[in-house]
This record gives sequence, structure tokens and C-alpha cells, in this order.
Amino acid sequence: MNGTWILAQREVLRFFRQPSRLLGSLVQPLMLWFFMGSGFADSFISGGSELSYREFFYPGIVLMLLLFAAIFSTITLIEDRSAGFLQGVLVAPVSRLSIALGKLVGGTLIALLQVLVFLLLAPVAGIGLSVEMLLVLLALCALIGMGFTGLGFIVAWQLDSVAGYHAVMSVVLIPLWFLSGALFPIEGAAPWLEWVMQCNPVTYALVVLRKAFYLVPTQLVADVAFVRALLITSGWTVLTTAGAAWMVARSRNP
Repeated sequence: MNGTWILAQREVLRFFRQPSRLLGSLVQPLMLWFFMGSGFADSFISGGSELSYREFFYPGIVLMLLLFAAIFSTITLIEDRSAGFLQGVLVAPVSRLSIALGKLVGGTLIALLQVLVFLLLAPVAGIGLSVEMLLVLLALCALIGMGFTGLGFIVAWQLDSVAGYHAVMSVVLIPLWFLSGALFPIEGAAPWLEWVMQCNPVTYALVVLRKAFYLVPTQLVADVAFVRALLITSGWTVLTTAGAAWMVARSRNP
């Protein structure tokens, strides 16, 4: 656990020592939310409710923050390999599990810090959050962020080029977000597209977030759709985390 915490702390410190990365990771989702929320304001139909597109899109932007945090935190794995740091860690007297968990925990902490800042804008979107709901949301974001980071780790571990990593992630993670229901509701989509979205694990992560923005913990526990989405999201996170740990454990030379 000590090795895990040291590696996680290193990731967080590296993040704060790169102001451009910090600024870009927050400003880009904010601009996307503002301009798309304004652009689709008059053309969005939410099934008869008074839900605006800016409010509908808000949970999707929070999910996007978790996605970007996963991409940028795991891309440093390739940089560490090129700099020789990863080789030094692999021969250090720490378990391989600590190496994987340190990277995943560090990426998740970075994601939570960004999400916490963005959650302060919830009233602007027309969403009121109590302290209890905020804590639940942060816990759920930690679970989802761990899953994203685990998937990014698995991809980054097998690549030795930053450009190659960006190319792979652009056709893996970003389409997962597009087809999660973040941009448009699943209901009303073409039948084949609706089927694809229902097979997407990120769709259930978004369901978890949407429910948590409006329901208190006691209501969440009684909501069948939330419980089912939470189980799928938890299974996905466990799978990607175990996959990341397995890849480190079976590797001799990074």
C-alpha cells in the first residue's frame, strides 16, 4: 500500500506541475458544455419534460471529464517507459499489484479533483445538490474513473508511442462516450444504434450519474434501473482493474 500511495502521489503532483494540462482538462469540457448547451437549447425535446439540453448534457460532461482524466493520466505510462522510470519501478522491491494500483489510484484522484470543480457548476445547469448527494456522486465518480483509467492503462501498457496511443483512444474511448447517451437520449435513436448503446458499458455509467444527480441515497437504493446500472459499472471497473494488474504481473520487461 505504501508503494501504491507513493506512485499515486507522484501522478497527482505531476498533474499540478503542468498548468497547461490542468487548464485544458477543465476548459475544454466547460466550453463544449456551454456552446452545445446553447446551440441545442431550442431544438432539444426531452419527452415532454422541462429539461433543457444544458441540464441534460451536464452529466455527460462530468463523464467526459472522467474520460479525459483517464486518457491523460495513462499516457504518462508511455512517457515513464521512454524516460526509464518504469523500468526502475519494475525492478524495485514493490509488488506488481502496487505498480498497477498506484497508477490507477493516481489517475482516479486526478479525475475526482476535476469533477469536484465542475460539480460547483451544478446550480448553473439547474441541478440542486445536497452535501449527501455530492458525497455519493464523488464516490460513484471514483468508481467510474477507476474503470476508465484501467482501460486506458491496458491500452497504454501495450504501446510505446504517444501518437499511437492517441490514435487508439480516439477510436475506443471517445466513441464509447459518444454512444453512452451523453449527447442524445437512447430513446428515439435508430433501433440498431439503440442496441449498440445498450451494449456499451459506459451507457450504464452515465445512468448511474444521471440518477445520482436527482435522487437521494435512499431513493437510489430503491431504484431498480440505478442498481442494475451500478452492478454493471462495478463489474466493468473490476474487470479493467484486474486486466491492468494482470498485464503488469505477467510482464518482465516494460
